[in-house]
Amino acid sequence: MKRVLLTMALCGMALMAKSQTASVEKLTYGIQTGFLGIWVHNESKLTNSIALRTEIGFDSGIWGGSFYDGTGFLMTPVITLEPRLYYNLNKRVRKSRRIDGNSGNFISLKTSYHPDWFVISNTENVSVISDISIIPTWGIRRNAGKHFTYETGIGIGYRYVFAKQAGFSENKSEAAFNLHLRLGYRF
Repeated sequence: MKRVLLTMALCGMALMAKSQTASVEKLTYGIQTGFLGIWVHNESKLTNSIALRTEIGFDSGIWGGSFYDGTGFLMTPVITLEPRLYYNLNKRVRKSRRIDGNSGNFISLKTSYHPDWFVISNTENVSVISDISIIPTWGIRRNAGKHFTYETGIGIGYRYVFAKQAGFSENKSEAAFNLHLRLGYRF
């Protein structure tokens, strides 16, 4: 009888451990790179499924063709604030999949600002007009090992360009597209 009670108690504790609510990490940070840029990020827990991602880095651009004298490359600073809702953490836990480092599917509101502070370029006299964009995004993040991550996302939203600061007669608003594929290292 003691063995039966001990077995039932151990099974009950195992079920209670499995029934705990999955949650994003309290704090995670790292560095990511993609096709056109490099970024340092931090994610802070707001609720069990929502994290606030702050990011600073460099977005890059390439231009060339018959209209230009040569091929150009630039890097400009970007500051991003992005609340993320990780919506499948409980499902991943039920299927015994990893959620460390906020590994999961997410929906976010990516808000990015490109200030006109400086530009790194292989061409002289290149400047960037400041803009702000707000793009609802769907994405996934997964772990590869203990510290490496990969992430992809897609979204379409709104961008406002502060063209008057650059001497144009009026500011400009337009549709903005976000498509990213990033590899990262989590500290």
